[in-house]
Amino acid sequence: MKNFFIVLTMKILHIVLKIAHKKGGNFLGKIAYDWNPQIFQYFKIDCPIIAVTATNGKTMTNNAIGHVFKTAGKKVISNIEGNNMETGILSTLLKNCSLTGKIKADYLVFEVDEGYVPVIFKDLKLDTLVILDFFRDQLDRNGEVESLILRIQEFLKTYTGNLILNNDDPNVARLGQANPDNHNVYYFSVEKYDYATDDMKEAGEGKFCPFCNTRIEYEYYQYSHIGKFKCPNCNYGDNEIYKLATHVDLKSRTFAVNGITYQTRFNSIYNIYNLVAVISCASLYNIDTENIQKALSTFVLNNGRLEELEIKGIPTIINLAKNPTGSNVSLRILNEDEDEKELLFVLNDNLADGHDVSWIWDINFDTLNHVTRIVTSGTRAYDIAIRIKTAGFPIDKIEPYLDLHEAVEKFYQTDVKKYVIANYTSLQPTRNEILKLK
Repeated sequence: MKNFFIVLTMKILHIVLKIAHKKGGNFLGKIAYDWNPQIFQYFKIDCPIIAVTATNGKTMTNNAIGHVFKTAGKKVISNIEGNNMETGILSTLLKNCSLTGKIKADYLVFEVDEGYVPVIFKDLKLDTLVILDFFRDQLDRNGEVESLILRIQEFLKTYTGNLILNNDDPNVARLGQANPDNHNVYYFSVEKYDYATDDMKEAGEGKFCPFCNTRIEYEYYQYSHIGKFKCPNCNYGDNEIYKLATHVDLKSRTFAVNGITYQTRFNSIYNIYNLVAVISCASLYNIDTENIQKALSTFVLNNGRLEELEIKGIPTIINLAKNPTGSNVSLRILNEDEDEKELLFVLNDNLADGHDVSWIWDINFDTLNHVTRIVTSGTRAYDIAIRIKTAGFPIDKIEPYLDLHEAVEKFYQTDVKKYVIANYTSLQPTRNEILKLK
């Protein structure tokens, strides 16, 4: 009766929020979880639950999986707006369940914060877990990346469902051996693309084999520590690949898997990895190739994740970057573009961002291609401006503004192509200021 009353109350509150034109985020889940932390046990779920976790790429991959299944005519319930901790996922379930806790869907697809996988799925039966990558992120909340990996590894020791892993990330591929009795482990990989390098050009992790401590060797690096690697001592990393992306062409925005060509709206190697994970997941559930092709060719995020806009006739690309790797991936996209361009970098240090912004010193500003001006803003506008200055960018071409409105106005005083990088709490305010000019 207690759970019935909680669900009823949350349903009423949800109606009130809709009338007030409020989305609520994780608000419903926060109240319900405070009343009863065991409420996840109340839900009656008869369909597969798919979860996506990673440091970077969770939102895109989660939403793309949902889009593929919906294109195939399936009913999908998903936390497409993020809210990826236990209270956010609980909010999604509360909005879509009956008063008795029954949920009617073909699939539940959830983006899950990497630290909350063990918390959420101790009470919900997880059918498929997709793990994309692990990088340093929000050190004052998550700690070092190794501690995070070990928590997920502990969860996987007893997990026997489908496990889809990025074989090109040594921090992820190691998790395939967490439970020797799990025979449902699937690895995906991406062949070397045009801008891959022989040496690591950005900050990275996982330089040593987790099984024999030998330094691992790379054939090439795609970005950061993502690339084709192997331990020369125990052959760690030499796994059977379930889905391999080949013929990656970022200019035409195409790639192939099993000889089938896929068209995408995205032009980053980082996103090719995400989409191969999507194909891997969809294939396990026998979604036909034509539906996957159609879905991926039409899928966009439009929420500041590699969003392409035209503002006052000026091409603009906005991307979230909340850690060194996310920032370096954004700069790779910028550098692979031969056009003249300007950059707006917005950096906040609010609670959700992490107060420690020392990670900006791992951003590779050393070789910016055809960037003629950089504007900085956010609560740490001057910190990021100093970081860019020390990388050798001309100081007279760096303009810091603490006021975001002023920064955006100054940024659009020229008609040069624009790139925008913003961290977590600055992304939507920056996007909103830019859209005001449209």
